[in-house]
Amino acid sequence: MKRNLLVIGLVLALIIVFTSFSFAEIKIGFLVKMPENPWFQDEWKFAGMAAEEYGFTLVKIGTPDGEKVLAAIDNLSAQNAQGFIICTPDVKLGPSIKMKADQYKLKVMSVDDRFIGFDGKPMEDVPHMGISAYEIGKQVGKACMEEAKNRGWDLNSTGAACLTFNELPTSKERTDGASDMLTSMGFSEKNIFDTPTKTSSNIEAGFDATNILVAGHPEIKNWFVYSLCDDTTIGGVRALEGNGIEAENIIGVGINGSAIAIGEFEKKEMTGFISTVLLAAKQHGFGTAENMYKWIKDGVEPPKVVSTSGVLMDRTNYQQVLKEMGLD
Repeated sequence: MKRNLLVIGLVLALIIVFTSFSFAEIKIGFLVKMPENPWFQDEWKFAGMAAEEYGFTLVKIGTPDGEKVLAAIDNLSAQNAQGFIICTPDVKLGPSIKMKADQYKLKVMSVDDRFIGFDGKPMEDVPHMGISAYEIGKQVGKACMEEAKNRGWDLNSTGAACLTFNELPTSKERTDGASDMLTSMGFSEKNIFDTPTKTSSNIEAGFDATNILVAGHPEIKNWFVYSLCDDTTIGGVRALEGNGIEAENIIGVGINGSAIAIGEFEKKEMTGFISTVLLAAKQHGFGTAENMYKWIKDGVEPPKVVSTSGVLMDRTNYQQVLKEMGLD
């Protein structure tokens, strides 16, 4: 009897040890294209919170180009990771990333930017958490028009600096959404000036594109400015200011709710950058990491597509919104 109890005790002890060991061994990569960007820093922060809550190891890797992406996947395999989440630097790398992941039997999810297959269509076999880019763009357009109404602007002498980067589908959806909302609310399509930027998301790109645009339209007295993100929009606002246009004649609305946007709200005097759509970094970081963990541990595959929304934030409510979103 004592011997049987001893055997049972040993078996239970081994089960506990094995189970604990298995949990500790779960390792998940989180690869981002611009590790220095505040948005991706927030994603990493919230993914780290998921790692703490569920007890897995999170491996954070910056992958600004295709070569570094493939090297990072090799690295994760060598570390015995079981899966990874990635915001790819180029959506067309999707097939190569998936092939490499399959080679190492790594589970893969995309976040923010969805993989594009060889046929030019989204890769539906890779779970994805993205942003409702078009709907968020519509929020931007609506915010512009409502503020113009509050200011009593003459829309006939108002122009829209639509700073585009159409090479990135998410960017095109955002700016298309904003432009479509403007026209649906009565703004003239001929006063929307699509202005390509050299890169997707920085102040210089927005500044240079807008500087060229405004020089060619001296008849415009009031300006809307919008783009893919806060940085590019603020660049556009700075260019307008540099051309002698006062803040009261500028309505710039960004996307992301980044530190640079908060900096605008904290200035003593109101600038031409009036608001931003704060995106759900917590869901994109914590949520994807949680989904990947459950996929590895329990075999529960994440939904094929999850789209998140945003919250409009300005200098009157930004502190409260940040607190509610866990970003204060």
